[in-house]
Amino acid sequence: MDVDPVDPVDSTDPVDWDGLRAAARGALDKAYAPYSQYPVGAAALADDGRLLTGANIENAAYGVALCAECSLVSALVMSGGGRFTAFACVNALGEAIMPCGRCRQILWEHGGPELLVDTPKGVVPMTEILPQAFGPGDLDHVREATR
Repeated sequence: MDVDPVDPVDSTDPVDWDGLRAAARGALDKAYAPYSQYPVGAAALADDGRLLTGANIENAAYGVALCAECSLVSALVMSGGGRFTAFACVNALGEAIMPCGRCRQILWEHGGPELLVDTPKGVVPMTEILPQAFGPGDLDHVREATR
């Protein structure tokens, strides 16, 4: 499927994508990846303008490792909450990478369909990353219908 990416250098785009990518690359220094040797840095803008960063934090019990997106969401919640509006994630080479499936769901929860995501193919809305996503609205719909 071809995507129609948003041009990250479009002068009408209020997001400083180069700055967001640089913040994600800066977060790589905080990654703890002794097992995979695959550090990941993430950065996002919150709806109030805050710039937040995160990095992956591995664990000898592999299943309890935290992806960079998890630490990013923790930073969002711990610094006052809100919603993500723009997101970038990079590998050790500074290249844009796609969030894993679990993290796509986490990003949906904290950014929703309008969240813009920097991908290897360009900037796309979250609806292209996780089409027909399950979210809080699905829970509300069932709760209301069963009352």
